[in-house]
Amino acid sequence: MQQQRSATGNSNFILFFLIGVGLVLLIFLFTCNTQKKSVAGTTTTTTVSPPLSIPSNIGLPQLMPSGNTIQHSGYTLSYNKQHKQPSWVAYLQTAQHTQTATEVRLNGFDPDPLASFATATDADYEGTGFDRGHMAPAEDMAWSKATMQESFYFTNICPQQPAFNRGVWRRLENLLRYWSEAYDSVYIVTGPVLSNDLPTIGPHKVSVPSLFYKVVLHYNQKGTKAIGFVLSNVASAATLQTFAVSVDSVERITGINFFDGLPDDVEERLESRINANEWLWKKISK
Repeated sequence: MQQQRSATGNSNFILFFLIGVGLVLLIFLFTCNTQKKSVAGTTTTTTVSPPLSIPSNIGLPQLMPSGNTIQHSGYTLSYNKQHKQPSWVAYLQTAQHTQTATEVRLNGFDPDPLASFATATDADYEGTGFDRGHMAPAEDMAWSKATMQESFYFTNICPQQPAFNRGVWRRLENLLRYWSEAYDSVYIVTGPVLSNDLPTIGPHKVSVPSLFYKVVLHYNQKGTKAIGFVLSNVASAATLQTFAVSVDSVERITGINFFDGLPDDVEERLESRINANEWLWKKISK
């Protein structure tokens, strides 16, 4: 009888032991599964920081305290009241902007409703033979009705020779749209090279620039580089690489400090040199 009780006791002990081990194992497995779910949930909501710290004003030149800066939804500009045209127009062109550019081009040009000063008008261009040349191109701004309308404000317009505007200048605009897709986005600043000895047109004496420029900054997770272009306001069949220069050289002829939001050491490195081989070039057929 004592041996039977001993055997029964041993059996109960083993049974309780196995049950205890099973409970511990179940608790362990449940805890691990919960932790995995928690980690998975965190992964889907965590924003991965880019390798670069990108200031919000990175695409803008140094702002001057003149009160002539206007910010639209598609671009920012600094207007030169003496020459009746923008000193610069700056905007971020993204791949999405380029790929969703479906708005129909407008025909008429309008005064800028945000301008508190006199600007050029249609009367300045009529009968002169000059095109009303966009700085922020209508095709770049075709991603919304508002930005398309903004591109036709006279604060975004300069006098350009038709063969220049519709030729090499358009080829360059096409190239930069290609870059916006190839690099996900590019910062663009563009405008005329202004000086006091320029001829004028129209009743408001709108200066006719002999040179135009574009500076381009690629600054995102895909890389960093910068390049400038300076073109004469005349027809040209030359390759676009012919007009490529450093950003520093554009600063010297315009007096504008581009991409002022960059850290000083990065700005110096990117703007002081040019390497055309860093950029993707393709033949522009349009």
